[in-house]
Order: sequence, then structure tokens, then C-alpha cells
Amino acid sequence: MTQIIDGKKLAQECNQRTAQEAQELKKKGVTPALAVLLVGENPASQVYVRNKEKACKKAGIESHLHRLPDTTSEKDLLDLIGTLNEDRSVHGILVQLPLPKHIDAMRVIEAIDPKKDVDGFHPINTGRHLSGLPCFTPCTPSGIMALIDSTGVDPAGKRACVVGRSNIVGKPVAIMLLARHATVTICHSKTPDLDKEVGRADIVVAAIGRPQFIQGSWIKKGAVVIDVGISRTESGLAGDVDFEEASKRALAITPVPGGVGPMTIAMLLKNTVEAARRTLARK
Repeated sequence: MTQIIDGKKLAQECNQRTAQEAQELKKKGVTPALAVLLVGENPASQVYVRNKEKACKKAGIESHLHRLPDTTSEKDLLDLIGTLNEDRSVHGILVQLPLPKHIDAMRVIEAIDPKKDVDGFHPINTGRHLSGLPCFTPCTPSGIMALIDSTGVDPAGKRACVVGRSNIVGKPVAIMLLARHATVTICHSKTPDLDKEVGRADIVVAAIGRPQFIQGSWIKKGAVVIDVGISRTESGLAGDVDFEEASKRALAITPVPGGVGPMTIAMLLKNTVEAARRTLARK
């Protein structure tokens, strides 16, 4: 019988551990704090930010939301990040993406102190991750690895297919799978015979951003399927994988919603508490 991977339950368990760690830090005089910068009125971004605020509160992490109009200049945003970099009471800085078109997102990410880059997007953290050095890793890929581990499947020696090559999900999760000794293939929109590449995989991570693009018939029997995509369709929210058909073949599969999303936030909270803990080491 196919296991439906419960991302909500796994995230709750992770958040409980994070809350305990936050309490221990408070006893030592450090209250973990996350600054969230939201520029503009993107509806999806506002939902994400509200969910992050709620999760922070439950975990005992202070959340400081900076709401900025979409007319905010790049300079003003960079100045605010500079101020937060210097604020010793703030341990993590998150700039909610996407940003308005007149703001260079990469320049903004580069402005964040790597020690406070709890999203794991700064080039220094990216480079350290690639080199196998300690760093903050992107939250969604970290959550994906926790979801895979929850199935009891060890990536070592397995074939893994990552469909999508973004800096946020595809590339970093491929690095994580490689670090766990999987044989990894990264696929994308230009990959020929995508169905065959997916069909060879023991682990499939779908992050291409096209609703139900990956057919259930492509999935190898007994594979673990992690569906990162989430799109609004006429029939409701849908992932990148045809869930109904894929679930007939997979050993384990994440639902949409309720799979990867909760774990992304859980990893963000974990990184924020870790950033706070590292300040003790530097005292």
C-alpha cells in the first residue's frame, strides 16, 4: 500500500524540537528572532508570510515583519537590510520573493549577512554547500530530504531524478542527494525522453512548476515521489505530478497541499534557531 507522506505531521514534530531548542536558548539570554521583509502586495507572498509568522509564534521565535510598498526603491531595501545586518537582536533575515521588477533580487540576496541568511540563498552559503562545508541550506530542499528520510528509504545507491533546475530547489536538492550517495540526474524542459529518465528513478523530486506534468505511468513501481509544485487549476490546487495515477505505483508520495510546504517553513524555523545558537559561540 502506498504511503502518503504527511508533511504536516512531520513539520509539527520538527517544530516541537525547534521550540524546545528555542526555549533552551532563552534560558541562556538569547531569544531567536527572524526579520521578514515583504515588498508589495503579492497575494501568494502574503499567505506565505502569514504562515511563517504563525509558525514562529508557536515555536517561540520572535517575528519582525517589515511591510514595504511596491514603490520601495532598491536602495531603501538595501539600506534596511544593512540595518538588520547590524542589529544583534535579529538572527535571521528573510526577503520574501518575488520582488518588484525594478529591484534586483540577486543584489538584495547578496546584501544579506551570510550568517543571517536563513533562506540559504546567499552565494557564500551556496558555495559552501557545493563544497560540503557547514552552511545554511535552502529550506525547501532540506525539507525534501527530511520527507525522503521519513519513508525509511536510504538514498545511498539509489537513482534519483530531479525534474527542475532552479537555484531554490532543483540544484541544491541534487547536491544533497549526491552527498547522500545517490546517483542523480537533473532534468528540465529541454530534456529528451523525460518519461524514461523519470521511469528509471527510485527517487523522483518534481519541481518543474507545471501542474500534473509528470504522468503517473512514468513512475517506477516502488519509487519515492516528492512533489514540490503547487498550481491553481480549475479543479483546485495541483502538484507537478498526476497524484492519482502516481500513487498507484509509488512506494511513497507527498500530497499537494500538505507535503513539502509545511516542511519548508519548519526548516526555516530550524535555521533561525541555529543562527541564534551560533551567536552564543561567537560571544
